[in-house]
Amino acid sequence: MTKRFGKPAAMPALAVVWLALLAPSTAQAVAAPTSGPPLSGVNATGITFGASPASVTQTISWAHSLDAHAIRVEVPWSTLEPTQGQIEPRALAFTDNLIDQAAAARIKVIALVMGTPCWASSAPASLLSSCGPGQNGKARAWPPRDPKTYASFVAFLAGRYRAKLAAIEVWNEPDQANEDYFAGPNKAQRYAAILRAAYPAIKRAAPEVAVLAGSIVGSNGVFLRALYAAGIKGYYDGLSVHFYNLVLASLRYTHEVQLLNGDRKPMWLDEFGWSSCWPRQRVQQEQGCVTQQAQATNLANVFRSLARTPWVASEMVYELQGSLSEDFGVLSETGAQKPAFAALHGVFVSPFGKPSPVTLHLSRQAGRVSASGSGPVGDYLQLEAFSSGRAVYRTQFALNRFNQYSLVLPRALGTHLRVSVFQRWMGAARTARASI
Repeated sequence: MTKRFGKPAAMPALAVVWLALLAPSTAQAVAAPTSGPPLSGVNATGITFGASPASVTQTISWAHSLDAHAIRVEVPWSTLEPTQGQIEPRALAFTDNLIDQAAAARIKVIALVMGTPCWASSAPASLLSSCGPGQNGKARAWPPRDPKTYASFVAFLAGRYRAKLAAIEVWNEPDQANEDYFAGPNKAQRYAAILRAAYPAIKRAAPEVAVLAGSIVGSNGVFLRALYAAGIKGYYDGLSVHFYNLVLASLRYTHEVQLLNGDRKPMWLDEFGWSSCWPRQRVQQEQGCVTQQAQATNLANVFRSLARTPWVASEMVYELQGSLSEDFGVLSETGAQKPAFAALHGVFVSPFGKPSPVTLHLSRQAGRVSASGSGPVGDYLQLEAFSSGRAVYRTQFALNRFNQYSLVLPRALGTHLRVSVFQRWMGAARTARASI
């Protein structure tokens, strides 16, 4: 994969309400409970076919040092089956070595299978005319004309690797606006057709291999509802999501869409993370840059927030090793450990700690009350103001890139208030309170 991010996850607009308070919804409803904390690991995107054997060994060694339980890697269909019915020997040997080394280190593999070979692609003739084996043209992003060709390939992978796999993830980000991975019309219907062909084929080959659907980036529920309408239910073991913005809020809302559609399969958070490109850059790959310390804190807080969430089955950080153009790695482009490496190792070994607390400080400025503080990343914070014991104001807001906030309350509220702030995911039980 070259460019991994498109549109930010769509979320409800910030709300400001002059109302008596309503009980906050933390959406901790149970759907297909998992046992224990989620499967934890990292994306290892740098070890696709063409990487040196030494780099594969180094990557597995790094993941093992992290105590990662899984790695997520791309298994490119177009590279392994460039000619219909013929598996490319060198690509297969590379994949065998990768998965065998991971298994030897007791690390499971989530195989992201995508990329249509030229012979199978539904791309228009203008793209197919320049498509050839071993070439990374745009035709690879178009789904196959016949979904059974993809199903046959993933069944081969399932049968070959079986228990060494944590899961097979069916394609990547079909709802991405940039169409780098799934191009063409009728995306929901065409993706559903691939999934409906792949799931029974994988289960016939290796019933123990989990099948992941979705790989969606949008959290507004529009594409997911379209997938349900196209008939995906019953054809997957988990719903894969890739959320980089308000991760916890995106999970909560997507889970609510699942429940409204009778879907009790667990979610696999197979991509999330922060780029530690601050202050060198402000934005990278359409995501806000943070400091290295904020990256470490954010990753630890998300793992702690999700450790007891029964409907989240997997958390796969993006990514293991970064680059100057994608500084999301817990390792730098040179392999140096960032603070995030130690933080991630800590939550992999012991995921049940508490996230950072919400803090609150009140001050008066020109006849108005100002509220400031900090909190854990991932969800909206809610501020509630009381005057003479009565709720007079409520607003929801997001933290800045430094996990801080500063709000000036309306002048009409006066300067004698009791204020509380809490993160919606943690709920009102962990509220910061102050009076002025």
